[in-house]
Amino acid sequence: KHSPVKEFALKQQLPVLQPVNLKEPLFIEELRAYNANLQVVVAFRMLPEVVWNMPEFGTFNLHASLLPQYRGAAPINRAIINGETETGITTFFLTHEIDTGNILFQEKISILPGDDAGALHDRLKTLGARLVSCTIEAIRTDNYTLQGQGNLLEDGSELKKAPKIFKDDCAIDWKKTGKQIHNLVRGLSPVPGAFTVLNSPRGESFIVKIFRTAFEPETLVANAGCVLTNGKTYLKVKVADGVLNLLELQIEGKKRLKTDEFLRGFTVDEKWYLT
Repeated sequence: KHSPVKEFALKQQLPVLQPVNLKEPLFIEELRAYNANLQVVVAFRMLPEVVWNMPEFGTFNLHASLLPQYRGAAPINRAIINGETETGITTFFLTHEIDTGNILFQEKISILPGDDAGALHDRLKTLGARLVSCTIEAIRTDNYTLQGQGNLLEDGSELKKAPKIFKDDCAIDWKKTGKQIHNLVRGLSPVPGAFTVLNSPRGESFIVKIFRTAFEPETLVANAGCVLTNGKTYLKVKVADGVLNLLELQIEGKKRLKTDEFLRGFTVDEKWYLT
């Protein structure tokens, strides 16, 4: 399936270059033939210097964080996982080290309590489209002031990173606090999805993805991962400081369902547990 960008380009009969190797001589020759004044990068892999240094005005990138915070491949996910209440977007000129170039413009946005990674992504992409257009116009009219990222860390604040999400990052540890697990679920929803293993008293086990939760502070003497359910309408799990109400989930190979729908087709009682 083509990306929306490629689909649009093909409909408009715009050329699309998709080299496996970004240093391939034929690709470099084709790209240089366009004689571009400026290149814009959004959600793409790391470019070699021969590409980003080609245009007279350079190449700028749109990044989904307030740089220098959350440099890396997963800024939206990591900001939510870490419980941030604010993030934003940044346009900056590319340089040798990833996400470290001089900043052109930034815009802040609140992370709402109900946001998951998908919802925040959709708000940021709309904001980002406008900022890219504004950045291009500012470069065209030479109406901008560059800001080095090192100047933004003089207050000694912690530099938070946003490395790529791997499978191990998605596993839920039920010994953690409800807020930590809730934020992990939000930060990985809808993809790649936080997951756990649902175990029956008969020794069966099922991989389950969790997409939406609600934390309930509660004093309860039970081991982390113990299931609390009436078998019909709710499915809760004991965590370090209360219980986490599982609201939407998906058993491996099945559809994503709300909990009451899930329980209509899958029998779970309080002898089950999550690991």
